[in-house]
Amino acid sequence: MNTADQYLKAIYLVQETEDGPASTGAVADALDVSPASANEMIGKLEERGLAEHEKYKGVSLTDEGIVRAREALSNYCIIERFLANVLEVEEFRAEARSLEAVIDDTVAERLDTIIDRSSECPDCFDAETDACKYLAEVESENPAD
Repeated sequence: MNTADQYLKAIYLVQETEDGPASTGAVADALDVSPASANEMIGKLEERGLAEHEKYKGVSLTDEGIVRAREALSNYCIIERFLANVLEVEEFRAEARSLEAVIDDTVAERLDTIIDRSSECPDCFDAETDACKYLAEVESENPAD
């Protein structure tokens, strides 16, 4: 997954929680970057036909942008579930966020063969809680983690 995919995923999740266009500030907050950096990447995504940005209203993903965002979210879920369920990494969310930019689709597909991912992924990811509902079940079963 590359930086553009991380932005697509963030925009997608912000759109889900805001039920409409994602504000540049909310995207910047989600990625822990400056609003100027977010605005610059949003412009690049718009040039590639993946997003549409309307000043003062926010950014929305195009159909192609949504497809790419859902693929990025699915890969993120694979990484997160692998770290939490297989490797039992305590700080799996922080680790998943740092790894998502460097793990490509091939590696994600191979990790997917190891985890027990739901067929409804990435729809099992709740943008408001920032968690997979199946991962939440695993967390509640292992309170010592």
